[in-house]
Amino acid sequence: MPFTIATWNINSVRLRMPIVERLLKEHAPDVLCLQETKVPDELFPEKAFRKAGYEHILFHGQKGYHGVATVARRPIELVEKRRFCEIDDCRHLSVKVQAGCRSILLHNFYVPAGGDEPDPEINRKFRHKLDFVYEMNGVPASQDELSASILVGDLNIAPQEHDVWSHKQLLNVVSHTPVETQSFEAMRQTGGWVDLMRLSVPAEQKLYTWWSYRAKDWEASDRGRRLDHIWSSANLVPSFKGYEILKAARGWEKPSDHVPVIARFDLD
Repeated sequence: MPFTIATWNINSVRLRMPIVERLLKEHAPDVLCLQETKVPDELFPEKAFRKAGYEHILFHGQKGYHGVATVARRPIELVEKRRFCEIDDCRHLSVKVQAGCRSILLHNFYVPAGGDEPDPEINRKFRHKLDFVYEMNGVPASQDELSASILVGDLNIAPQEHDVWSHKQLLNVVSHTPVETQSFEAMRQTGGWVDLMRLSVPAEQKLYTWWSYRAKDWEASDRGRRLDHIWSSANLVPSFKGYEILKAARGWEKPSDHVPVIARFDLD
């Protein structure tokens, strides 16, 4: 049974609804997880998603900042809207979705960006980011014969050397500092999560999902980072059939600085 999940930091779902509709029309994922929706729940554009064929909609949002949403063409059941670091900033949503004979627990995350200064003693945003990732140790990749887990989202950390355009130049830049990448990988391993995007891609191959708005010509300079991730429990690895980074979406009209990533599974 084919099953597809897309993840995308949309940077305001209402502002960019036309390109969301384009993604849904051209690629039709079974489930779409959005981050940085920037809309309170009462103003979420449900009608537009229903018109596009996505009748099952859950969201966790606030005015102007953060926010996550999960929409689907098949039924989804709310599991949790978890509060991290004792802050109500709408960065997590988990649902259950049935795919084949498996019940999949799907986590949708928007990890704090962390500000500009990579020093938790003087930058409370960076401190918050580190604390948030530490708390993610409490999100395991639970699995058994009939269930599995998937974690997606804008995790705002590029963990490997070739997840950024220049490892040396970005070692002191938030999203690729050693304290972030080490705690991130430790958290992933502690939870038993598999980084699906690197399963069949050599460690020396560059992988990006984000290109800064600050670049005059993002495509020519190609100074990207892999900030968006798709992880799963180990029992889904045999069913994983690959993924696509939709780099072309960075050039769509009024784009996000992130692009969609779509993962494909073939589940019994």
